[in-house]
Amino acid sequence: MSKPVFVISCPFDTYSGYGARARDIAKAIIELDKYDVKLLPQRWGDTPGGFCNDHDEWKFLHKHTLPNLQNKPDIWMQITIPSEFQPVGKYNIGCTAGIESTGCDVSWIEGLNRMNMNWTSSKHSKQVFESLKFEQRDNNKQIVGTIKSEKPLHVVFEGVNLDVYKHLPNKNEISLDLSSIEEQFCFLFVGHWMQGNLGHDRKNVGLMIRYFFDAFKNIPNPPALILKASLGRNSYMSREEILNRIRAIKSTYKDAKLPNVYLLNGGLSDAEMNELYNHPKVKAMISFTKGEGYGRPLAEFCLSKKPIAVSGWSGHIDFISNEFSLWVPGSLENIDDSSANQWLKKEFQWFQVSTKHAVNTFKTLKAKYPKFLTGAKRQAHKIKTEFSYDAMKELVGNILNANIPEFPKQVELTLPTMETPKL
Repeated sequence: MSKPVFVISCPFDTYSGYGARARDIAKAIIELDKYDVKLLPQRWGDTPGGFCNDHDEWKFLHKHTLPNLQNKPDIWMQITIPSEFQPVGKYNIGCTAGIESTGCDVSWIEGLNRMNMNWTSSKHSKQVFESLKFEQRDNNKQIVGTIKSEKPLHVVFEGVNLDVYKHLPNKNEISLDLSSIEEQFCFLFVGHWMQGNLGHDRKNVGLMIRYFFDAFKNIPNPPALILKASLGRNSYMSREEILNRIRAIKSTYKDAKLPNVYLLNGGLSDAEMNELYNHPKVKAMISFTKGEGYGRPLAEFCLSKKPIAVSGWSGHIDFISNEFSLWVPGSLENIDDSSANQWLKKEFQWFQVSTKHAVNTFKTLKAKYPKFLTGAKRQAHKIKTEFSYDAMKELVGNILNANIPEFPKQVELTLPTMETPKL
């Protein structure tokens, strides 16, 4: 009996957050073994491609690649931003990481409404999508209706691969060389340094560095800060631009003695990232992000059983517990002109951590580090038991089973055998 054809249009072969999301979703649906899964490759901005050929464990996805779409599939899924959603199949699913602020463009809601069902990564994104209402006006500017989310919307979290991301108690398992870093206590940040003036880039990298300097300037034997960061691509120009930004921040302190900031700008494999998280010199992760649709590196780091401190708002608080980890308080503020774009509009808001609490978070983690280790172990257990790839795959299967209709099947017509009458 033939299986329903399930076509997924997604950037599965790109080095991007959406690429990682697409690979996991595609793999989960393939492993359910209920559908004939085909992948229609897409680009993702200017991020490089060729991910699957560079990673042997993902080469199998090429066997499912569809060069072009010729027939109407039974099930059609798009993994992208909602404004690009189009209903191509008999049943249509939109899948998006969602939104990092308090609003989105009306075209995103219109895109959601074109599909039969939609998936997003976090409760934050779901709440934003479902709370928005836009006035619909005719050619005479008269209000004729309201545009709001009208289709079923499910939260499908981004599960962590427990075979790769895990606690490494034996330090002999760690070959990543950080010998050029002299400090034995380092904070770690992972993420892109995006557009925006100081304090207004989405990951809030610049202000995080300033808070780090404020916390440990002019003291003996300060800790270090490691940035695993880029501008979107790992390149010489990216590295030099980030170093220039760090120098610009340092220059505002004049004669102060500042702690060291180290930049890791090259590409690391998943296994190497896990080694970085588990490295003895890396003691805690910090993220003062202004907004996340999910925040996958934060979940992956938790499995190292080390403390993590995050902004107390948006997608990552689904899995970062305030009981086991540190939520840094703050308030919502309008998106600055320097970071606004066609999707992140300046009339929307996102989070800004409190300066006082951010600086104190650095100081407290360093001064009372052992106090936070028990909570870090419980946080790791939460990720392992509730937010793994296998838990995500089970959720995907349950949602599909509950919502995908039965499709007509082509069956062979068997006529009964009849005797030829004798004349």
